[in-house]
Amino acid sequence: MKNLLKNDGICADGLDRSLCVAPMMDWTDRHCRYFHRLLAPQALLFTEMVTAEAILHAGVDRFCQHDVREHPLALQLGGSEPDRLAAAVRAVEPFGFDEINLNVGCPSPRVQSGRFGACLMAEPELVAGLVGAMRAQTERPVTVKCRIGIDDMDPETGLDRFVDAVADAGVHVIYLHARKAWLNGLSPKENREVPPLDYSRAERLARRRPDLDIILNGGLTNRDMTKAVLQPLGQIFAGVMLGRAAYRTPYQLGLFNQLLSQKKGPPDLQEVAWKMTDYAEKQIKTGVPLQAITRHMLGLCAGLKGARAFRRELGEQARMPGNDWTLIEKAVKGCLHMNKNLNEKKVA
Repeated sequence: MKNLLKNDGICADGLDRSLCVAPMMDWTDRHCRYFHRLLAPQALLFTEMVTAEAILHAGVDRFCQHDVREHPLALQLGGSEPDRLAAAVRAVEPFGFDEINLNVGCPSPRVQSGRFGACLMAEPELVAGLVGAMRAQTERPVTVKCRIGIDDMDPETGLDRFVDAVADAGVHVIYLHARKAWLNGLSPKENREVPPLDYSRAERLARRRPDLDIILNGGLTNRDMTKAVLQPLGQIFAGVMLGRAAYRTPYQLGLFNQLLSQKKGPPDLQEVAWKMTDYAEKQIKTGVPLQAITRHMLGLCAGLKGARAFRRELGEQARMPGNDWTLIEKAVKGCLHMNKNLNEKKVA
């Protein structure tokens, strides 16, 4: 897959963004990221979106603590006030994130009420001011994640105007979810599925602005489908970003990594289970509930025999008193026993 991407996925700032895992609220917490790192050693991982106000009022430690093994790791911020975002960037600087990303893509009503997320696409000059203020506080790359448009915005002129404005402010990397966001009439869940994907619009942007690194996001469910999308286009995108596919079918994340790193086989699930068992043991001893870790692993065996039993074991038994970290290894062993020729199979 590397030969399908511009510069093999290495962006102008030196970060490898060939494979990225999208920031997802209530999903991509530190336990999830640790798990994803085991499956995809090269991927750029993201924190959940956190607002500048939350960092400034609730304390930076609460939102920014992470394991050094999660790197490369980007922090996604939300906000619409230059001085508050600048202060948040200063506050998080000691935590050493590899990138600071501004959320201009979330369509939820709660986010809109705070005047950030996707609604900011209607105000490109404001966003340019926001990223300029953020860049003044850090030497880390400041990037933007957005949609191809919102509501009745013309996805041609509107997107071009928006991207040109933030590029003029010094942003060189755009994570582009190739759907519109309908802020009026659709729920956040519907906004992930109802607006049609428009990869051709993403392609036109990437061809018009070859000086930028455009990361394609939206509807990329598995590596074969993604390869089919990218192959005819030539090397115009700098990388791909997986969202729900990485979370619901994490084995696919490993298959993407296999293709990118040209490993001979798919991820070793037994090794992943052993490392997650060790991680869970250490976390539980600090007071973390087992279920807080296992909930991110429920899709690990999706597409394999015994997947339902695996989900039930990790999803239900992890909540029961008396079960500990050994439950993870036991559940994975049970699934692998039913899939002895896993390396010869293609997981859905």
